[in-house]
Amino acid sequence: MQKERVKDMDNKTMIAHLRHLTRRGVLSNGQLQQQLRSVSYLIDQPEYSFLKDLGLERDNPGVYSGQWQGRGQSITSYDPGTGQAIATVRQGSVQELHQAVGLTVEAYKQWRQVPAPVRGEIVRQIGDELRKYKEPLGKLVSLEVGKIYSEGQGEVQEFIDICDYAVGLSRIYAGQLINSERAQHTILEAWRPLGLVGVISAYNFPNAVFGWNAAIALTTGNTVLWKGAPSTPLVSVATTKIVADVLHRNNLPPVVSLCQGGTDVGTALVADKRVNLVSFTGSCQTGRDVGVEVQRRFGKVILELGGNNALIIDESANVKMALDAALFGCIGTSGQRCTTTRRIIVHEKLHDNFVEALTAKYSQLLPRIGHQLEADTLVGPVHTQQNVDSYKATIEEAKLLGGTVAFGGRVVQRPGHYVEPTIITGLSHDASVVHRETFAPIVYVLKTRSVDEAIAWNNEVEQGLSSAIFTENMTQAFKWIGAQGSDCGIVNINTTTNGAEIGGAFGGEKATGGGRESGSDAWKQYCKRATITLNHSGELACAQGVVFNVE
Repeated sequence: MQKERVKDMDNKTMIAHLRHLTRRGVLSNGQLQQQLRSVSYLIDQPEYSFLKDLGLERDNPGVYSGQWQGRGQSITSYDPGTGQAIATVRQGSVQELHQAVGLTVEAYKQWRQVPAPVRGEIVRQIGDELRKYKEPLGKLVSLEVGKIYSEGQGEVQEFIDICDYAVGLSRIYAGQLINSERAQHTILEAWRPLGLVGVISAYNFPNAVFGWNAAIALTTGNTVLWKGAPSTPLVSVATTKIVADVLHRNNLPPVVSLCQGGTDVGTALVADKRVNLVSFTGSCQTGRDVGVEVQRRFGKVILELGGNNALIIDESANVKMALDAALFGCIGTSGQRCTTTRRIIVHEKLHDNFVEALTAKYSQLLPRIGHQLEADTLVGPVHTQQNVDSYKATIEEAKLLGGTVAFGGRVVQRPGHYVEPTIITGLSHDASVVHRETFAPIVYVLKTRSVDEAIAWNNEVEQGLSSAIFTENMTQAFKWIGAQGSDCGIVNINTTTNGAEIGGAFGGEKATGGGRESGSDAWKQYCKRATITLNHSGELACAQGVVFNVE
């Protein structure tokens, strides 16, 4: 209880308070030293100097709308690999959120007049600036989220890639010319910006999800207001600093703004009629609430919600490749991607050998569980104690339902939030725990008699994000991608459920929300469509041959 109280104080106040408790005899000298170590910030340690390279300080304002500020609650960001404090961020208040909305709406009035290729040039500069800071920013993503070094670097690369994509898009996105039934008439279709796009992102991809939205939204003429996850505020601040520097050099108003905050700030953003589109990434339940609230005011919404993703192993599969795919699919980001493989559905002829081989691969990973910034680590921590608690509760529930822990199932006893990657067998395909997404490295291996049965099991969960089949059978492959196949938004063959590229549209069906971000024609979600009929005949003619006039 005493420890929780001191977490809410600033560093100097904490130290003074601890020394006072020691003088009163409440703490021993040994306890004092332990507490002092716990209140120091990683940003002050030489090995974390990359944080200051990003412009971060021990205490950081969490609101940007042309100027940096933050008058809300001060929160501490923690390293999930050690439990140590990294730095603090002063969140925004609801009043500051409303102010940021107003300023970003005003910026839109100027930004929408900028030619699209010129907007693309600004996005190109943002991509180049990200390249300069890729190393330290990627390390920050790893440090704050808990994902391993290469995944942190890869996340920033996604933002860079979507900037490159958006530059090209700025010169080619277009409407169309449609034939008219009336002589000397032309029908045009034009895509115009919506206005202000609000982005609410989750902790597991605190940089890339903002990037997918911002690059495309800016290119198509919108402005962007971002609320990052409360537990990864430093990534939000550092990323916004990089973008803001580009805007400042080009004498632009705040076409990108940031307001870190709690539930009150998120609720205010979702309810604000001036926010024309809300892009929300998070849980299915919260996404449902967001969708209803935005629809209530007739706004637009992009929902990127949960996934209960299945990997199907057909009798004809390349098993070695499938095992490699399962390893990354189940354990990448310590099982905390929305596209993580949660279920592996294996043909009954391969099931037992597959489980044996998969557990052997898992066993090789145990020595490589470690801090996310250590070079040899392949399995980092989960993000918070809540993830650990959910992991433990899910495994106990699976056991009660008759499941067998074929591998793992234990919390790793070391500072930070570490759990063993876990394989569970013996459960029914429709067991309640199998149908529920758990954000942890737990996979259920199910035994099936046929691809048709496996497809039915793939489709029976409420989410519809990602899916994959391993098969060498052309008939099964085309069934899988056809109308009788997977009902997900991502339908892969002979590759993982996770690790999507930016060139395709990313998103899913059913309780995943139906939204699409990133590539393909996802840009259309950030635009409003106008159908334009141009009469160049010199005479008025009605469609469908209607005659309506008086002489």
